[in-house]
Amino acid sequence: MNQAGKALAEFVAEGTEILEALGKDLLVLDQQRGTDPEPDLINGIFRAAHSLKGLSALFGQERISKLAHQAEDLLDRLRLGKLSLDDQVLDSLIETLDVLQALLAEASREVSSDVLSGRVTELGTRLANLGMTAAAVDEDPLDRLELDAQVRAVFTEYEEHRLRENVRRGVALFRVRAAFDLSDFDTGLAELNSRLKPLGEVVSTLPSSEPGGASGIAFDLIFGAKAPESELAAKLQGTPAQLFALRVRSAAGGAPAPAAPASVAQSVAQGVRQSVPPAAEAPTPPKKPRKKRTPKGGGTETPASTMAESPVQAPLLRAVEQASPEDLTQGVLEAMRMGESTSPPRAELAGPPVRTLTDDPVSPRGPRMENESARSLTQTVRVDISRLDALMNTVGELLLIKANLQRMVESSRQQESSVMLSSKMWGQELSRETRQLERKLDALQQGLLEARMVPVGQVFDRLARLVRRIARDAGKEIDFVIGGGDVELDKLIVEELSDPLMHIIRNAIDHGAESPEARLAAGKSRRARVSLRAEQKGNHVVIEVSDDGAGIDELGVRDMALRKNLITEAQAREMSRRELLNLIFLPGFSTARSVSELSGRGVGLDVVKNNIGNLSGIIDVWSERGQGTAFHLTLPVTLAIIRALVVGVSGRTYAVPLNSVLEILSVKPSEIRTVERREVLDVRGTTLPLMRLARQFGHPERQNDRHFVVVAGLAQERLGIAVDELQGQQDIVVKSLGGRLQGVRGISGAADLANRRTVLVLDVGALLEEGMSLERRRA
Repeated sequence: MNQAGKALAEFVAEGTEILEALGKDLLVLDQQRGTDPEPDLINGIFRAAHSLKGLSALFGQERISKLAHQAEDLLDRLRLGKLSLDDQVLDSLIETLDVLQALLAEASREVSSDVLSGRVTELGTRLANLGMTAAAVDEDPLDRLELDAQVRAVFTEYEEHRLRENVRRGVALFRVRAAFDLSDFDTGLAELNSRLKPLGEVVSTLPSSEPGGASGIAFDLIFGAKAPESELAAKLQGTPAQLFALRVRSAAGGAPAPAAPASVAQSVAQGVRQSVPPAAEAPTPPKKPRKKRTPKGGGTETPASTMAESPVQAPLLRAVEQASPEDLTQGVLEAMRMGESTSPPRAELAGPPVRTLTDDPVSPRGPRMENESARSLTQTVRVDISRLDALMNTVGELLLIKANLQRMVESSRQQESSVMLSSKMWGQELSRETRQLERKLDALQQGLLEARMVPVGQVFDRLARLVRRIARDAGKEIDFVIGGGDVELDKLIVEELSDPLMHIIRNAIDHGAESPEARLAAGKSRRARVSLRAEQKGNHVVIEVSDDGAGIDELGVRDMALRKNLITEAQAREMSRRELLNLIFLPGFSTARSVSELSGRGVGLDVVKNNIGNLSGIIDVWSERGQGTAFHLTLPVTLAIIRALVVGVSGRTYAVPLNSVLEILSVKPSEIRTVERREVLDVRGTTLPLMRLARQFGHPERQNDRHFVVVAGLAQERLGIAVDELQGQQDIVVKSLGGRLQGVRGISGAADLANRRTVLVLDVGALLEEGMSLERRRA
């Protein structure tokens, strides 16, 4: 790869990372729909858009840079309160993310389409026009806060907006003053912020006009508390912090309504005075006016007055006096009335088409065009440096073992005459080094596998945005529930899962979920529920996609399969309900009565089944009419390096992945029975279907006194695989097959054994499905 290619790959990898973080933040924002969004969340999305703008401009990607800049302007208006977060704004942000993803995909291919460029222009215009008409405001809530105008001039525009929002909502406001030594004030200030942030919002941090002592510095933090005053006071105990409540006048312009009782401020101040350095209690000398910090607007610059508070002068930011119970009650009622008058009743608003929920706590840190895949644009994997350090240490130890082996070889060459005499000692030393080499190679293998692992939440988050678009197009109202996003799989498996999951979810919304009216008529909630969950079970991961919709009508499936000549009447009569449900995986099967943008295009669940089979997995379906449908995907954790059982069949050698082997039996031919034209075994009172591997692959069968039966299982499926001999276990690296062998049913790849022989690796999932469908094909 040349230098330009490397630079482009680096840009795509970093751009993809930014967009994934944006997508995760927007997912959290969608979960907070109907409530006031967290300021830190909006700021995080704003910073991500700003970073993408700068990155794309650096690499000459003008379309991405322009759209990111327009999204940044919209987010800036949102964070400054000039724009409210409604469904239109949120949908526009998600659409912007989709278009940015499409632009990044074109950049990775070094192409540029006119259609996408036109969409960028149209979307950019729409983003610029959102929220341009400002609503009339009767009064500025900040005018009711007893705060000197010169102090207000110090705030940035964003800080002033956040302070205004806290006043409007009736949040108790405080000034937190803390003095620190100059040698470690940054650490102390960071610790104070970490204590305060879980209890509310730090609106602004200002250097205090009061001194911090001869060798100290003091800060004033304007803080909006969401927690009770007692909890805030307890949190500040043991810190050099003093708490002063700020007064807010009532909306009618009457007497000031205290935000908190003075007793709280007094108790905190008294509680922390012992921890404040003596220098911090020194008398306040006259201070020069300090310069204004990022004034909000233009005009004449006014020097900011000091924020000094003393018993003689009235403070600009002063603690409230002792409030009576009547004053406190009046203040609380006034704040409640103010909140009622400014906030529309959320319950009366129409619900959004899609609500994304999660069973896991989602932190605000973690897109696509209609015809694109939900796969990531890059194969890059972020690896923790500690894992790389562990790999490096293992490699260093392997080098020591290599040096020891070289020393032994040289020693044997120099002492050829005495080799026979010392062969026993030499063999013991060689055995010791071999065991050490085996342990270190196991550690290296485990480290490499861990480095390849990524959480499935990466693809789950991308699918969450897909659900929004599909539900809107289908006219459905969906609650999309995500769980188990922290379960880890091999990076390549996660990427290959994107398209099968996308197809199943599309079917769940288009075919499974009913319309809101139909659900209400059936006695269900108006909103359908679609769930996507992952769970690790041993060496496998089970992913479930379920819905609470209409379910699958197995009789309708049977009739459709008969009309399409996919099965015969005789086969249909002998099928169980589960076998009827599995007919939906046959090629060409579809129950869609018309072709739409979502389904009915002839690409059915057989493609999903084949894709899962290519990953050595298995898919199973459960459904109950009127209750819903669930698809279960069982997949191995990795396909790279696996432990395998080496078996022999008719003179051929095969490898069976050991993570799918439950047990090995030795049976006599007389123990094999035939039930309904199918060979089975009785294993501890359970009937086990039997498959002769030689017969499956068309090899000549040997007449043996005893058969070895490898009992393989995935999910709840079990199958006995009859082989001639067992040759042991070995770690193998599975390589994919190309050409003619790629489509052979039951083979997942090839591997080299220790004797340099190349063997085929069995696809246990495909063999299980072959065994389940054997009876249907013989009928």
